[in-house]
Amino acid sequence: MTNPEIARIFERIATLLELDQANPFRVRAYREAARVIGDIAEPLAAKVDEEGGLEELPGIGKDLAQKIRDLVRTGTTGLVEELKKKFPPGLIELTDVQGLGPKRVRAVFDLLGIKSRAELEQAAKAGKLRDLPGFGEKLEQKILKSLAHAQTDLGRTLLAGAWPVAQAIAERLRKVAGVEEVEIAGSFRRRRETVGDLDILVCGRTSEAVMKAFVGHPEVAEVLGHGETKSSVKLASGLQVDVRVVPRESFGAALLYFTGSKAHNIELRRIAIDKGLSLNEYGLFRGDSEGTRVAGRSEEEVYRALDLDWIPPELREAAGEIELARAGKLPKLIEPGDLRADLHVHSDRSDGQGTLETMVRACRSRGYAYCAITEHSKSLAMAQGFNEARVRKSVLEIAAVRKQVPGIEVLHGLEVDILAEGALDLDDDALELLDWVVISLHSRLDQPREAVTARVLKALEHPSVCAMGHPSARLIGMRPPAELDFERVFDRAAALGVAMEINAQPDRMDLSDVNARLARERGVRFVIDTDAHSVSQLENIHYGVFVARRAGLTMHDVLNTLPYERFRAQIRKGGTPVRPTAPKAPKAAKAPAAAKKAGRAPGGKPGARPKAAKRAAARHAAAKQPRGRS
Repeated sequence: MTNPEIARIFERIATLLELDQANPFRVRAYREAARVIGDIAEPLAAKVDEEGGLEELPGIGKDLAQKIRDLVRTGTTGLVEELKKKFPPGLIELTDVQGLGPKRVRAVFDLLGIKSRAELEQAAKAGKLRDLPGFGEKLEQKILKSLAHAQTDLGRTLLAGAWPVAQAIAERLRKVAGVEEVEIAGSFRRRRETVGDLDILVCGRTSEAVMKAFVGHPEVAEVLGHGETKSSVKLASGLQVDVRVVPRESFGAALLYFTGSKAHNIELRRIAIDKGLSLNEYGLFRGDSEGTRVAGRSEEEVYRALDLDWIPPELREAAGEIELARAGKLPKLIEPGDLRADLHVHSDRSDGQGTLETMVRACRSRGYAYCAITEHSKSLAMAQGFNEARVRKSVLEIAAVRKQVPGIEVLHGLEVDILAEGALDLDDDALELLDWVVISLHSRLDQPREAVTARVLKALEHPSVCAMGHPSARLIGMRPPAELDFERVFDRAAALGVAMEINAQPDRMDLSDVNARLARERGVRFVIDTDAHSVSQLENIHYGVFVARRAGLTMHDVLNTLPYERFRAQIRKGGTPVRPTAPKAPKAAKAPAAAKKAGRAPGGKPGARPKAAKRAAARHAAAKQPRGRS
């Protein structure tokens, strides 16, 4: 069991304890333990048999250490099982509904007997929630809206939720003697943001041992079917998993078939028919499936027999990829290793969990050449958002961390709120002190289409803006996207040189692949970021890369694949590169007053900032000029 999996279980324990109205200090202890565990790079599994190894971790006492040992050894712990028995499974799911937390969920359970989403929706529609203490009509409508949006993803699991257990099951099967190959197929392999179930294909000599290992996995809650070549189970999370053992000569055809999409497979079968062939999960045959097998051992073999280049799974949506494969013009899709930076990272100076130095060191340890630290702006008061004075103080903090952590360039950034009418959440003087400005929608997301579009268009015009973060502001299965006219937004962003972010947070993956493809067609450049609030969340970067690959993006579409000097030359920041190359600042000029006298921003470099009057004139002139990207 991995550290993130242990952290998620501790978070779930904290939620269950809240539902059980446990002591708040006990709840807090599990949440803090989840945070600590999630930030640890070394696998805790390696410390399980080390006497006192777990207890030496901050906030992990003897009791919590024993629960970690239980989880690593058995996949569960007594407290989890005990708490699960106290509440209906559907009640726990209600804590994920926007507007509801454990306390409100307990209230609807105790006062109205509600124990499922369906019952909650029925009560909300009948107006029964508004009269409960701490609810009201506005919250009732918010809950209804959240439930309606979640309905589209009903029965589906976030890709990130399915990821660890899918990989764990696949790894378990790979260790079975005689197994030659294991692949996870379906929408999981196409890296869709949610999956309905998991299809795992195995090629090996002994199917009996494979099936025994599969149904015996600790996460299995119910065995739905147990056969010689196919078994189906339901996991504790509710996710269904099917395992099929297929012969070597059919493995590639089966993988192609079960990966999908359905529309892609239909197109392939049509091509096969035109060639006098038939294609199914057993192979490509001359005539019907009783004829001579032409291909089937590998996907490449099948595609080649159809006169097509092999098509990456992420592109298999019948969206023009087959024509490109026929012409030999498939794009070389971006890979996680192509990224040289993460440009949306929070620290504990706002609502993050790691210190500034910790987050920068973590970025460097991932091999990044540069990063941007982007705290929130002042409108998000609960997130300790920065005001103008705090930005000025931050200049010196960023300068200090650049010295503390050599070997990585650190951009002084901020995630700045787009206010109701399109103004930015900081004045121009504060924005001038930043190297990297990401603008985001965090409030009034239910504005009408024309209003929210006008709001974003106005914000894009500001010459300090470099990129727009999580552009639709959606939360998958919880909050619908803002009603933006994306064509107008993308057209203006392309003209101004403002990048669009693909946010890798698993419940955002925003832009979506559909909108990212549209943005690329309209000339927009991208950045792929994690929006990390802890060290462990930096690992989420691959979810952003998955979106980019599904959109057909290459490394040349993404700005943070560039070497640092080329990156800073191409981003939009008041029409000039960020942190222009200049001689190093004199060591004596440490204080803000000395910095001002030296003709630079505090912590900056000589000549990098004009004086106040010139800045205002430059901004006025820059605002009138169309912006392009080089």
